[in-house]
Amino acid sequence: MIEHRAFYVGGAWVDPLGSDSIDVVSPHTGEVVGRVPHATEADVDRAAAAARTAFDSGDWPRLTPTERGKIVGQLADAYQARMEEMAQLITLEMGSPISFSRFVQAAMPVGLLRYYAGLAAEFPFEEERVGDLGRVLVTREPTGVVAAITPWNVPQCIALQKLSPALVAGCTVVLKPSPETPLDAYLLAEIADSVGLPPGVLNVVPADREVSEYLVTHPKVDKVSFTGSTAAGRRIGALCGENLKRCALELGGKSAAIVLDDADVNHLVGGLRFASLMNTGQACVAQTRILVSGNRYAEVCDAIVDMARSLVVGDPADAATDIGPLVSSRQRDRVEGYIGVGKSEGAVLATGGGRTKGLPAGWYVDPTVFTDVTNDMTIAREEIFGPVLSVIPFADEQDAIRIANDSDFGLAGSVWTADVAHGIDVARQVRTGTYGVNQYSAELCAPFGGYKASGVGREMGPEGLSAYLEYKSIAPLEV
Repeated sequence: MIEHRAFYVGGAWVDPLGSDSIDVVSPHTGEVVGRVPHATEADVDRAAAAARTAFDSGDWPRLTPTERGKIVGQLADAYQARMEEMAQLITLEMGSPISFSRFVQAAMPVGLLRYYAGLAAEFPFEEERVGDLGRVLVTREPTGVVAAITPWNVPQCIALQKLSPALVAGCTVVLKPSPETPLDAYLLAEIADSVGLPPGVLNVVPADREVSEYLVTHPKVDKVSFTGSTAAGRRIGALCGENLKRCALELGGKSAAIVLDDADVNHLVGGLRFASLMNTGQACVAQTRILVSGNRYAEVCDAIVDMARSLVVGDPADAATDIGPLVSSRQRDRVEGYIGVGKSEGAVLATGGGRTKGLPAGWYVDPTVFTDVTNDMTIAREEIFGPVLSVIPFADEQDAIRIANDSDFGLAGSVWTADVAHGIDVARQVRTGTYGVNQYSAELCAPFGGYKASGVGREMGPEGLSAYLEYKSIAPLEV
């Protein structure tokens, strides 16, 4: 049982101003494994005030970018020393298979910190331009106090996608982790405190949706960076619009993997193990629509079904596990509901479709593959967020591109082909923010985000740093 009784605010561990708490429940056992205090609006006031003071009168925004980058690099070193602890903690609280926790959940945050620490010395925070009336100085200055609201599926990856560039920019942050996964945010606070991050630069207050809305509209917050569902993103975007508050929204996806006739099927199914089913399918970038031509439809469907049946479902702390539990009983109910809708709408259930047998507890659903899916079916339109794949036939390449684009979302995608150059041509025609050829991955140096209902703005890369900066023009420079 891991229990925290305080919030990290203003560089100190402070007692909560309310009495409510959040229970953290293991998705594997259904038992309570942790407890943290639940922030009240008064706790949010205190965190926002600490961040505001640190920004308005503290040292952090007034350090040079290189000085801030050096401290962020120290934070990366301290984080790396506790990577295994972080990986196990995330597996405990949300059920991510430990192999994925080690490879992504705990490793990617270190990579983000190191990337932005290095970028701090190279990024053009100031530049001169020549205008009609003389020279102009264009400066990039920190936006201010940032409310970072993170999801439960990859909590540290998302937290550090926001925190790393915000810190290098000179912003201060109030981090509001998901109530399903607050424990890793406490470990992050401990790591930040250990390197002497100035008071108020990072503040951590777990809370539910109602208190999150209070944070979003807080007058001391200059920018909101949110990752989560499209429905919640619309609400946050509306609130920020009403208050003319800057916001970035990284939302849902329903990504399509286009399988061309010359694709290597063995390579395809090996790649889809990760691209489609990473983190038990609880990933916004998961390639859950698999588009296959009629020429090879039966062959590819059989290979995908065989792959799904080969996956090991079980204890997420076991390194042999491929598919762990869903994060909560509510999420399992949601996934089972979509499976039922898929069957009722005429899709063929090729494998899976039920709760995993032989496991005495936990919120498990077998890897599920539907075939004979049409793109107008609910399971092809809506984000399921679980290990459920839909294999959709297409007539020709242009039909595949049309189907891939026939979605409310546009976050990720991939194409599988023996001709990489042609794959890039296909990628140019699909309206989505990130795309892979014969694989799917996100590079730290490249922007990440989506088109359409998948969000507004970009994270990672230099673009992710620009998102936390304001532009100022000063002219003329001549006396």
